[in-house]
Amino acid sequence: MAVFPDLLTTVPLSDAAAMRLAIDAGQRVRGTTYPNPPVGCVVLDANGIVVGAAGTEPTGGLHAEPQALAMAGERARGGTAVVTLEPCNHQGRTPPCTGALLRAGVARVVYAVADPNPVASGGSQWLSERGIEVVGSFRSPEVADGYLRPWLHWQATRRPHITLKTAGTLDGFAAATDRTSQWITGPEARAHVHVDRSRRQAIVVGTGTVAADDPQLTARDSAGELASSQPLRIVIGNTEVPEDARIRGEGFRQIRTHDIEVALDVMADMSLVDVLVEGGPRLAAAFLQANAVDAIESYVAPAFLMAGLPVTSGPEHTTIGDITRFRTQSVETLGGDVLIRAVRA
Repeated sequence: MAVFPDLLTTVPLSDAAAMRLAIDAGQRVRGTTYPNPPVGCVVLDANGIVVGAAGTEPTGGLHAEPQALAMAGERARGGTAVVTLEPCNHQGRTPPCTGALLRAGVARVVYAVADPNPVASGGSQWLSERGIEVVGSFRSPEVADGYLRPWLHWQATRRPHITLKTAGTLDGFAAATDRTSQWITGPEARAHVHVDRSRRQAIVVGTGTVAADDPQLTARDSAGELASSQPLRIVIGNTEVPEDARIRGEGFRQIRTHDIEVALDVMADMSLVDVLVEGGPRLAAAFLQANAVDAIESYVAPAFLMAGLPVTSGPEHTTIGDITRFRTQSVETLGGDVLIRAVRA
């Protein structure tokens, strides 16, 4: 079960503090639940103490709410369930979460984002009609613009949410003129990349990156051991990937095209929701020129190379009107480096 005893408390929490824990629970299961959303739920007893905390299990498993309620037991009665997504109100592989909340006897339900799926929506109205107080859209921007963003994008577009990852110097170089790039960023930033990889459904590079770097594209811990959750490894391009390339093996797929729209269609057919593009400058430029980048994760080292391989390699001539703008979400220090997260403006 995806339950998290470490999130339980011995003191009462506000709804806002409880929602932060629910977000934490949902983030912990990100990458394991798709195509279902990675929902987090905490249950407060009548005194506001957290007595249950869980995230959605992989497809076919339990949703977050019934797991958190089971953990809380009788202490859920008269309490509050705080959930990152409106509780579902339909019978799928598992029973409706609304019924579990009603049977548990909770007095209140607080959720962040309304379920956009017409098949599963309507939970808040169903609960209200049965006498349960419902507070909706609570801290909605924080959740909708955060870890649930890829799933919400998929619901709206049926296209994968593309995050472009870059790593470079202050003057915009990803590698030296001889193509060496180890290590522009430090160990903390590299460790963060591996955690991020483990939460994605797929990582994409181009055939040029495979030829130049022979990457593994796996998610590993500090000891070099494989993480429990691994993304698919996708290569875009027509050049044959060598049989002995480290990227090959289970979870490898090549999309033989240079057309980003075609690649997006193939990934949509694969039901890929959350995709990280880690390719070189040409692939990064191709996704940007195709207007296909939904978010940016840019790792910046406080260093200068003065010459080298740029982070992106697009048209030779541009004007300021060609600029692609994003909205900064957060800036985080990782050791000596900085991670800038941004989403499409």
